[in-house]
Amino acid sequence: MRPYLVRRLMLAIPTVLGVTIMIFLAMRVIPGDPLRSIIGEGQIYVLSDEELAAVKASLGYDKPLIIQYLVWMRDVAKGDLGYSFWQKDKSIADMVIRRGPITLQISLMALLIAWVIGLPTGIVTALWRNSAMDYGIRGIVTLFMAIPNFWLGLAMILATILIWNWRPPVELVAVWESPWTNLQMTIGPAIAMGVGFGAIIARMVRSGMLEVLTEDYVRTALAKGLASRTVVVRHALRNALLPTITLSSLYLGATLGGAVAVERAFSVPGLGYSLIYAVQARDWTVIQSLVLLFAVAYVVINLVVDVIYGLVDPRIRYD
Repeated sequence: MRPYLVRRLMLAIPTVLGVTIMIFLAMRVIPGDPLRSIIGEGQIYVLSDEELAAVKASLGYDKPLIIQYLVWMRDVAKGDLGYSFWQKDKSIADMVIRRGPITLQISLMALLIAWVIGLPTGIVTALWRNSAMDYGIRGIVTLFMAIPNFWLGLAMILATILIWNWRPPVELVAVWESPWTNLQMTIGPAIAMGVGFGAIIARMVRSGMLEVLTEDYVRTALAKGLASRTVVVRHALRNALLPTITLSSLYLGATLGGAVAVERAFSVPGLGYSLIYAVQARDWTVIQSLVLLFAVAYVVINLVVDVIYGLVDPRIRYD
């Protein structure tokens, strides 16, 4: 296992470096000047060309691109992600430390809800395939797959306001500060994202189970007199879960930075919301740091999933 992990980490280094180069160049290629968008037209104070040049020199943006990139990588290696153009008094690292746990918590809760919904649903529809229950559940699953998660989130908010006259808290509260307030803030986005993905998991598990249940080793286990529950759980399900695990890892990585619509609907200031705000404001430093963080998260999640493969499927060995 250890040599395999070392090889994967060595392959992850050029992947992350490639992402840093692409996002660094993209920020310099897009039209417009982020400094002018912050202090340019429509603002209280407008810099002259000389003042703007002085600001760029103070930030190091007057140096060659290769120097700017190396300086950025040096700061990242030291844990210094820089400061936002808009909020000079708050570092990006502080923003990640404050908002990152909320986004991670919502993503993990959504994934847990999706598995709680999708796993038993997929197993039931596979075991009783082509029955009335199978058709009914598949119809409901297809419906939830077609509903956008942000629309479901808005509908949930409207229902709680109109029916119970209650809305979730909007302040950013960590779970260790107030578990109940934190749960009220995070459960809505988690359900909105988890229900749709739970429907996808149900379809994936059903397809995998239908394929595995026709394999020779499953029929042999049943012929040997093993209980049906044992055959389904210990033999069929473990092999049918591999595609679902892969899909779940991609979903978890996507929700870390792509849950902005749901975060907006529930007024949760997570990292996805911060990234969209930075893109709108052309805040180079925030965009670079958050995209780098999401890329590293993807690499780590994929590595963890590869290790889980070996635990779920005994046929997989890492030499």
